[in-house]
Amino acid sequence: MKLQEMIGLAVFDVEDGKQVGKIQDFIVNDDWKIEGIELENKGLFTSHVKIVQWQDIVAYGEDAVMIRNQQAVRKTGADDIKHTYLLGQTKLKEMSVLTEEGLLLGRVSDVYFDQELGNTIIGIEITDGFVSDLIEGRKWLPCTSDMSIGESAIMVPPLSEQRLENAIHSVNG
Repeated sequence: MKLQEMIGLAVFDVEDGKQVGKIQDFIVNDDWKIEGIELENKGLFTSHVKIVQWQDIVAYGEDAVMIRNQQAVRKTGADDIKHTYLLGQTKLKEMSVLTEEGLLLGRVSDVYFDQELGNTIIGIEITDGFVSDLIEGRKWLPCTSDMSIGESAIMVPPLSEQRLENAIHSVNG
């Protein structure tokens, strides 16, 4: 699955069958795992966000995400979240992907994870710009333990450009 496809999905509490919100963003850690989801927040000028930890998610699919109960929804300071996919201070979307030799592979356009592996991110989709996407298509880079999320860029090991694959919508995940 791609994270972008899950943004906006309704989140339901299994106990009461009540919709508690919609996914606004994903919280990601340094080990390329999804820690949780951030729910849409009605307040415009608030420094807190509503989150659900990954372990409180019971199921997820194409149409909705199911959580244990309403107590799984917690408030946390927006500044306490290190990495997010779409909106945070250090967001993965649009982040540059650089090799350690200084070669720019492109920018992150999406993040893949495999439902069977739980919350493990298996790869990132990279765009090299609109024209390049039209001509060559987007590329997919499998995640490895030697890739790191920095403040301004994702750093990947030397020769990562040789591991780029054409992004396909039917990638397992």
